[in-house]
Amino acid sequence: MMRTTILLIMLSVVSISLVAQTKVNIIKGNVSYVTSQNIYVKFKSTKNIKIGDTLFINKDDLLQPALIVNNTSSISCVCRPIIDSEIKNNDVIISKTKELINNKTLSKAISLPLDSNSSKIISDSIIKIKENPEQKLNGRFTIASYSDFSNTSGKNRQRMRYTLALNVQNISESKFSFDSYISFSHSNTNWDAIQSNIFNGLKIYNFAVKYQASKSLNIFLGRRINSNISNIGAIDGIQAEKRLKSFYFGAFVGSRPDYLDYSYNINLLQGGAYIGHVFVSKSKRQMRSTMAFVEQKNNGKTDRRFIYLQHYNSLAKNLSFFGTAELELYQKVNGAEKSSFNLSNLYLMLRYRPIRKLSLSLSYSARQNIIYYETYKDFVDRLIDEATLQGYKFQINYRLFKRLSIGVRTGYRYRKDDPRPSRNVNTYVSYSRIPWINASGTISAMLLETAYLSGGIYSLKFSRDIIPGKLFGGLGYRFVNYKYSYIDSSLNQHIGDINMTLKIIKKLSFSVSYESVFENSSNYNRLYLRLSTRF
Repeated sequence: MMRTTILLIMLSVVSISLVAQTKVNIIKGNVSYVTSQNIYVKFKSTKNIKIGDTLFINKDDLLQPALIVNNTSSISCVCRPIIDSEIKNNDVIISKTKELINNKTLSKAISLPLDSNSSKIISDSIIKIKENPEQKLNGRFTIASYSDFSNTSGKNRQRMRYTLALNVQNISESKFSFDSYISFSHSNTNWDAIQSNIFNGLKIYNFAVKYQASKSLNIFLGRRINSNISNIGAIDGIQAEKRLKSFYFGAFVGSRPDYLDYSYNINLLQGGAYIGHVFVSKSKRQMRSTMAFVEQKNNGKTDRRFIYLQHYNSLAKNLSFFGTAELELYQKVNGAEKSSFNLSNLYLMLRYRPIRKLSLSLSYSARQNIIYYETYKDFVDRLIDEATLQGYKFQINYRLFKRLSIGVRTGYRYRKDDPRPSRNVNTYVSYSRIPWINASGTISAMLLETAYLSGGIYSLKFSRDIIPGKLFGGLGYRFVNYKYSYIDSSLNQHIGDINMTLKIIKKLSFSVSYESVFENSSNYNRLYLRLSTRF
């Protein structure tokens, strides 16, 4: 008994000593592929991951054992699952390795014992983790030039466009994040207009700070499009969203961008609230629904009041649905205000992939011109009388063989007062790695019929790697043949284009595209240059 006690004391001292001299490193990877028997996980490096090690998932700040490593390569692990819940592609997987204070890494990662009879994880192997949120920064800056020149009279036009997309998560490991997307455009014909109003060239599509007050509460300040009420558009102001189990609640107050130049306009106040629900099945399929109430004003007077509905559903295997609807609750006709309940916008989209090689999609759109009674009051009478514009789109894609695929897209759109509906059919055949030239080729045809013209566009395009990983190029030809309905005239164009993209360094690329349009007596040329860097 005394000998056993002494042994336990010695083991405890050694354990404490080891803990005091080591630290735990957390290495994150992502699930890259899932089969019925194995799960493949990709890491930046598997240097310290060994066969038999345990990998974890993070659930509510708990590291829960999920996988056992069966085999490794330099950047991937082949694993078998050890938990009942399903693991899917792109899930974050964590490896825990111990490192000595003097930077000598221990030879083996943490491996947790399994019950030999049931293969279940021992309950005390679930480990609490507390780590500061890691700052993540990514973005893109692009400079682009568009030039139009022709052999006809008139001034040639050049347009410059600069775009910056910047996203910083957990600034300095804090609860603050920042997201933005900004562009600035000018040409040799509109500089005076930009000097008089910078927002004739500057467009701020997204510019918001996020504060994560708690795990379930996020607060946003600035201009932001809310994905739960996406069709409402950008909101300038404060937004807050609270999650409570499978429900989420949100509210916003602020203004909408100016309807002429997309600048900030304090006179266009708006506010609203929404409630939503998320259901996730055992197979990780999802259903998400949102209902919002919104009121928009102009100089303090009600401009629009409506209910917004949005629904996404992927519960059925290989089938997904997305839909939005807007119900108008307010009218103001001849100065008299009254309540209403009219459907103004409806959009439905269904995607189905019965087999891996075949995908289909169908969408339906029924929309009216939205009436802003204060903003567009000179046009109210005309807008009220306009009929709903309805349209259908259908698309089918099928990969016949490994490198050969075909597709058809068709659309149908009509309004009661149109002389005839608009129809279009677009079909293509694409083949990758064509023998002898090692290029991808696509041949396509689009047939179009509207109230004012009919005709088609026929094209042939090729593209390939010229220098693998460094230089990519393509060329194409299009023939445009349109016949106008109300005049004895037609349009015939031959269009040739060539493009090349050079990867200068890992995150810096330059591309050039040239297009020439030939008509009977005219020739139009377009040159597009683009320099882009990621960070």
